[in-house]
Amino acid sequence: MMSRSEALFQRACRVIPGGVNSPVRAFGSVGETPRFIRSANGAYLTDADGVEYLDFVGSWGPMILGHNHPAVREAVQKACEGGLSYGAATEYEVQIAELICSEVPNIEMIRMVNSGTEAVMSAIRAARGYTGRDKIVKFMGCYHGHSDALLVQAGSGVMTAGVPDSAGVPAGCTKDTLSAVYNDLGSVEKLFAEFPEEIAAVIVEPVAANMGVVPPEEGFLQGLRSLCTRYGAVLIFDEVITGFRLGFTGAQGYFGVDADLVTYGKIIGAGMPVGAYGGKREILSLVAPSGPVYQAGTLSGNPVAMQAGMAQLKLLREHPEIYTELNRKGDWFFEELKKALKECSLPYQVNHVGSLGSLFFTGGPVTDYASAKTSDTALFASWFRYMLGKQIYFAPSQFEAIFLSAAHTREELEQVLELGREFLKRI
Repeated sequence: MMSRSEALFQRACRVIPGGVNSPVRAFGSVGETPRFIRSANGAYLTDADGVEYLDFVGSWGPMILGHNHPAVREAVQKACEGGLSYGAATEYEVQIAELICSEVPNIEMIRMVNSGTEAVMSAIRAARGYTGRDKIVKFMGCYHGHSDALLVQAGSGVMTAGVPDSAGVPAGCTKDTLSAVYNDLGSVEKLFAEFPEEIAAVIVEPVAANMGVVPPEEGFLQGLRSLCTRYGAVLIFDEVITGFRLGFTGAQGYFGVDADLVTYGKIIGAGMPVGAYGGKREILSLVAPSGPVYQAGTLSGNPVAMQAGMAQLKLLREHPEIYTELNRKGDWFFEELKKALKECSLPYQVNHVGSLGSLFFTGGPVTDYASAKTSDTALFASWFRYMLGKQIYFAPSQFEAIFLSAAHTREELEQVLELGREFLKRI
């Protein structure tokens, strides 16, 4: 008998491209049908058939406190009583901007937008307006949203689909996009040597998390900072994933490296559709209506999203032990996963930083795009299907992160590790 998720997917395929509204929700690369979710609570998702899954996606990261946290839910309910959208300024967007600017290094001004893609696109425009230059440097395998100029050797769903770039992107849109190798400062130095006065910005995921999780090697981020300072370029940290997850001050605080601009995603809205870009006053003051760099958004600073985000950020700021416990939990879980894998003969790598991690079925270290692509994706698909059958919900792609939340318990994580051992015995 066909499940409700299967029936919904068949209906969706007739009216939605590929049956999903984002490629990362597709299960094609793992040989499965997407699960259609009807509710979520704590560390669990419940699908349309009533099956409950232990969730390690967390809406792709923002559910750091777990799903449907009471404080966030109450904030949203209260906000909705006043209306859903005004298209006008509110006190709530001022409050959340003040909180972020007062707590995060180098964020002197911040502009709310509606997604991580929009945040990155706008930050790059601001960097170009500030420097008067056109070229940008990105890293192969790092994903910065689906704007035209950045769909060059991108990670995430593009990587899973095996499509290096996107159809529909004119060549002219990417002529000023330069690609470097993640964790290879020499590749960046060569680009600056070739274009010393043309590079406006270097944009990087401080922890690459869209080619699987790839941590920065010692000195890499510091080296980018030095190069940008030397050549007068803007250093942009894409913290759509790491922001407010590695710690309240994000990757800047975690690694002790200052960025000029930082982009955020839906974690600042507790999972609601929101993003932001912030940074030095001298750059942000050029953004309209203060300056000549135009960027706008009718729904930016949506009052419901702002109050949801404020509830989550206040909890995280007032309870730093959340980060301490979550990062300790992450260290324990991913190290135990390594131990479980040592018991079998399969080649593997487990990368992680704090509560972010990923499993690669490959023999050598995974430090960049090329080494990430050596992972056995067929074996990953087998792993994924086995876990899904045991009601463990990982991202349906080798190249996405495993996200832990404060809602995951030690007992639940031990259950996953035991299932992992059972899977490995079958191989």
